[in-house]
Amino acid sequence: MNLILLGAPGAGKGTQATKISDRYGIVHISTGDIFRANIKNATEIGLLAKSYLDRGALVPDEVTIAIVKDRLTWDDAAKGFLLDGFPRNLAQAEALDGFAKIDGVVNINIDHALLLDRICGRRVCKECGESYHVSTLGGATVCSRCGGELYRRKDDNPETVASRLAVYNEQTAPLIDYYTKKGVILNFTGTEAPAEVLFDEIKTALDAFNK
Repeated sequence: MNLILLGAPGAGKGTQATKISDRYGIVHISTGDIFRANIKNATEIGLLAKSYLDRGALVPDEVTIAIVKDRLTWDDAAKGFLLDGFPRNLAQAEALDGFAKIDGVVNINIDHALLLDRICGRRVCKECGESYHVSTLGGATVCSRCGGELYRRKDDNPETVASRLAVYNEQTAPLIDYYTKKGVILNFTGTEAPAEVLFDEIKTALDAFNK
């Protein structure tokens, strides 16, 4: 099963991606993780990506498309994959049609005020990438998963978040219509309820969708 996960920054895609990947035995491919790995290793593409991400802009299409196309040739993607963070616009979606078949698109809608709180309060582990919110940390500064140091990403601030949401509304939201016309989209609403509640809805829909 080949899936795409859509939703504005902070919609909870990372949490749902892990749950979907585990249940259906498909690899979770996050373009954000790919870029962060390159940034951490100071590769040429990592430095290029960082110059865009630091100001809340998107990495150029040709760079992102090439990275995803290569990633889908890895052995672990042969049994299915979940794309998280790609495609971000119609040009990327059309390019993806040329090298992969998509079975379903999980779209998470969420109020932007809630997104601002989620993102600005987010803390991420420097070692494993696990994500937390300050409201649940109780003052903790290390990851409960691996013990790594927690930090606030440079772009997790109100100004950059507002810029990212504006870019999302302009470029990514039209993908909903694109995949709706293809008959492969499944829409869900993100709330403050536990992530398991939303996952139960997603799981039920995917199970029925893929019978």
